[in-house]
Amino acid sequence: MPGKKTAAADPARSLALLWGTHTKPGRSGLTLRAIIDTAIELADANGLEAVSMRLVAEQLKAGTMSLYTHVPGKGELTVLMYDSVYGDLYADADEPVRQPGGWRGALEFVAQRNWDLLMRHPWIHEVPAVRSTVGPNIIAKYETELRPLDGLGLTDVEMDSTLNLILTHVRGTARTAAEHLRTQRESGMTDAEWWLTTGPALAHYMGALADRFPVAGRVGSATGEQHQAAINSEHALKFGLERILAGVALLIEERNS
Repeated sequence: MPGKKTAAADPARSLALLWGTHTKPGRSGLTLRAIIDTAIELADANGLEAVSMRLVAEQLKAGTMSLYTHVPGKGELTVLMYDSVYGDLYADADEPVRQPGGWRGALEFVAQRNWDLLMRHPWIHEVPAVRSTVGPNIIAKYETELRPLDGLGLTDVEMDSTLNLILTHVRGTARTAAEHLRTQRESGMTDAEWWLTTGPALAHYMGALADRFPVAGRVGSATGEQHQAAINSEHALKFGLERILAGVALLIEERNS
């Protein structure tokens, strides 16, 4: 998503903040936990670009400088926000493993939990996933999501790659869904309304060019009629996940043959 770039966080300071306490109040009574939670609320409402130290301070009825006694700047605050939203992703480290359906059911659960979180906090897409944070909640998430793959015969690297493949699919599809929802809000039209307006006109133009685009015309029409929209992100999520897990099943069978 386009927007003003946030100043890069200092890695050493970020790690110290991530692994420290968030509840100890400063002289003003302000806590780092309150700063993080307020910043998340602002980002959820208006996107990451809308978050600033000044606006967070205003929401907390505190002086901007008092925030800097807890966190050096927006870069470090963004890292803390990113780690924080993943803190309640699972009840405990074995919640996915307890789901019905064995390892496959567990990974479907993992995918759905990540999807739901990304839909609640679409600003996460604005945070670089690589090198973004190595905080306690992200490490706990990694541990929890790897456990369903442990003991299946995969190598450690294959376990990591499998999990990354699933999460990359979820993140990519969720990003498309977030852009889709934003387009709906900005246009003021639902998918059904858009398709009623666009579908017949598109069919007319595509029909006139049927000889040039025979496959695109046929497939596009079938998809549009099925979803009553240009795209159905939940269908894309489910279809892709099923294909990925089918491939993982074949790899597990190969490793155990």
